Amino acid sequence: MSEEYIANAGIPYIPLRGQAFFPGTVVGFDIGRDKSLAAVDSAMNSDKYLVVSAQRDITVNDPVQEDCYLSGCLIKIRQVVKRNDDFVRVLVVVESRVRITDIYEDGSMLRANYVFAEDYDDDPEDAELQANIRVLRQMYSKYLEQSGQSEGGKSLIDGITDPALLCSLIANEIDVAYDVKQTLLDIDSVNLRIGHLIDIIGRENNILSIAKRINNRVMKNMNRGQREYYLREQLAVIKEELGEEEDIDDEARAWKDKLTELQLDEKTDTKIRKEIDKFSKMNPMSPDANVSRTYIETILDLPWHSSSKVNNNLKRAEKILNEDHYGLEKVKERILENLAVQHLTKENKGPIICLVGPPGVGKTSIARSIARATGREFVRMSLGGVRDEAEIRGHRRTYIGAIPGRVINNIVEAGTNNPLFLFDEVDKIGSDFRGDPASALLEVLDPEQNSTFTDHYLEVPFDLSKVMFITTANTTSTIPRPLLDRMEVIELSSYTAEEKVRIAMDYLVPKKMKENGIKKTQMSISEAAVRDIIEYYTREAGVRNLEREIGNACRKAARNIVSGTQKKNIVTPRNLNKYIGKRIFLEDIGSLDPEVGVTTGLAWTSVGGVTLTIETVKMPGAGKLVLTGQMGDVMRESAQTALGYIKSIAASYKISKDMFRDYDIQIHIPEGATPKDGPSAGITMCTALFSLLTDRKADKTVAMTGEITLRGNILRIGGLKEKALAAYRQGIRRIIIPKENVPDLEDIPASVRKHIEFIPVENFEQVIPVVIK
Repeated sequence: MSEEYIANAGIPYIPLRGQAFFPGTVVGFDIGRDKSLAAVDSAMNSDKYLVVSAQRDITVNDPVQEDCYLSGCLIKIRQVVKRNDDFVRVLVVVESRVRITDIYEDGSMLRANYVFAEDYDDDPEDAELQANIRVLRQMYSKYLEQSGQSEGGKSLIDGITDPALLCSLIANEIDVAYDVKQTLLDIDSVNLRIGHLIDIIGRENNILSIAKRINNRVMKNMNRGQREYYLREQLAVIKEELGEEEDIDDEARAWKDKLTELQLDEKTDTKIRKEIDKFSKMNPMSPDANVSRTYIETILDLPWHSSSKVNNNLKRAEKILNEDHYGLEKVKERILENLAVQHLTKENKGPIICLVGPPGVGKTSIARSIARATGREFVRMSLGGVRDEAEIRGHRRTYIGAIPGRVINNIVEAGTNNPLFLFDEVDKIGSDFRGDPASALLEVLDPEQNSTFTDHYLEVPFDLSKVMFITTANTTSTIPRPLLDRMEVIELSSYTAEEKVRIAMDYLVPKKMKENGIKKTQMSISEAAVRDIIEYYTREAGVRNLEREIGNACRKAARNIVSGTQKKNIVTPRNLNKYIGKRIFLEDIGSLDPEVGVTTGLAWTSVGGVTLTIETVKMPGAGKLVLTGQMGDVMRESAQTALGYIKSIAASYKISKDMFRDYDIQIHIPEGATPKDGPSAGITMCTALFSLLTDRKADKTVAMTGEITLRGNILRIGGLKEKALAAYRQGIRRIIIPKENVPDLEDIPASVRKHIEFIPVENFEQVIPVVIK
């Protein structure tokens, strides 16, 4: 080696994972570690030079000097491209081999000290070196030929006379492990390096030769299998022409015996027997035989005549429903009526029950309780996000891999032809180019059609009329009308605070204590603590978050018990924050001060009732109305209607006409990321506009809901119960409602009605003295 070294210190350094570079090549690589990104930034801000070397262990995420090879390369950055937020692609020119003398950390990056490693040979024209170069070219040509890339690879080294560059180019192209390539960087003698590269390529050529032999043997075996299949088909045709009967193997014979026991209708029986006969003539190893076998087994596994004994004892059913669920009287009454009808008619006729309500009110769990009460097997299928019609009707048997629909699969798994089948989240079913699952579901749910339901895969009718179908949804607005027409909607409304307390004390607390292995002597949660959880931590329609917070308290208690810090955990309002953290809801809306142009509305969403704050503001402009907060088309029309009405009464309330000409008005509903729609916010927006334009404060402790017309009339709205419960949860005690909705007050629990003053109105002018100060 030459003694003319050039010492270099403090150059940015990058450790490479699974890569080794060679001088004279242009390479691209990805980096994502913070220190590597910092090194690239530093190089780009100076002379664009870096030193790189491979890591010894690619799994080390934060390597130090001991984790890296000290033979590397000096590279110059040509281009940096950001691929995504996590990775950057760097295109570089590899200039020289180097020996790294030190790797150290400098702030947010790694730096290295190095010296150049020079190539040397006593005589470039040495016969041994020339012989090695010739052998290397031959070995590389053979490697390219065996790996199937001979054309492009040969042109890469044509015309290269420099032995060191030739070695680098070939080493960069061969597909071997990075640690094998690394050994080449350690050799300074070009002759020795070429000889070592010849050994490496020789081993790779042997491996490729063996792999090629194995592949040829596999292809030969495949051709033999195809030949056997062809001969078997010929033999079957010959025997058919000669009138010779084909012997049925044991598997086919067992299938026919089982088919005889099932006693299916003549048309179905004939079709299945033909399929069995077809299978018996196939090559058992052929793909078609597997398709046929799966089809026959699916048919025979169906519970054609296997039924669960249905319990129609109303008292027992009522007892089970009351054990599993508190409240939900309307739902329980409808279920018991359905069981009574089945008891009298001995049939499962009638509309399909659709349980509609916010998340967490017990729709899925009450379906499970109905199955237990009636003695039926329980089957659940979630329709959320289902867009492929084949999920319901199955795939046609025109290709390998076809399977029945999930309806038939679930019936097979249930093992009976009369389970309780729950279609969960029916409001979230979709459709696209793969078909319309909602239309396919009509045949399943319609009592007039499902007695002959035909899955595309089975191609024979199966009777679903004995199945008790129940569906669940958060809202009926997104359920296709033809599908909704087949169902009877039963609404499960939000729970009141008192109902949540009873559910928590009777069901959730014992359940979560048992799940967390806590005995009654080790923990207790007071009723007052549960009320505080409901009031200050989980203002929701259902009880899902309430159950989650009780579980949090139980886990904290479990830790106290195991660590020995507290053997008896008594959860009260005073120490509740130690178990589940600080309060989420710190104050009620009812305690907020009046403001100009801000009012409180009520909305009904798929997750129950919610309160809405309507904000308005005016600014110099040209009389435009600006609507923000992701309002839907109906809500936008309500805002325009409200402004039109305010303009019509402007003279009566001394609102200057210049206000509508010289000012822009903006209406905003906070939580802008959440879509909002519906006409019931009309009265709220109209009140906010009136407050803004008259410069009079609005009482935000009064919530309101109602559709407004251009004449100022207040029209009926839906979801009054959900809206009232939402207002009650937020501490609101006065609600303005349309007069037409007064009969709906009977649906609101008495415990809520006695704490809220409902103010019925027929027109907007009746709202003004109540809200405007």
